Amino acid sequence: MIVITARFRPKPADVERWPEITAAFTAATRAEPGCLWFEWSRSLDDPAQYILIEAFRDDAAGAAHVTSEHFAAARRELPPHLASTPKIINTTAPGVDWSDLGELAVR
Repeated sequence: MIVITARFRPKPADVERWPEITAAFTAATRAEPGCLWFEWSRSLDDPAQYILIEAFRDDAAGAAHVTSEHFAAARRELPPHLASTPKIINTTAPGVDWSDLGELAVR
């Protein structure tokens, strides 16, 4: 499984609209074969920062993502709304299913 975490800092005028700005890209990515999840969160410590956590079943799914038309559109459409270049961590993880966080098990 390919797991990607990225930090985005929209321009101040676009921070509140970021979910709307990224809606088409988000929907298209979630519909891709091999996309396991594609989730946005807003930082509690820094509300001007959004975190994207995405996962793809394998390298082929990840490659299909970056060569898709909606990814090309995002490359054109998102940068004008950004205050800085996003930071990314891209890694490979075993499995494709969620496991229980045993240390916080609900009993």
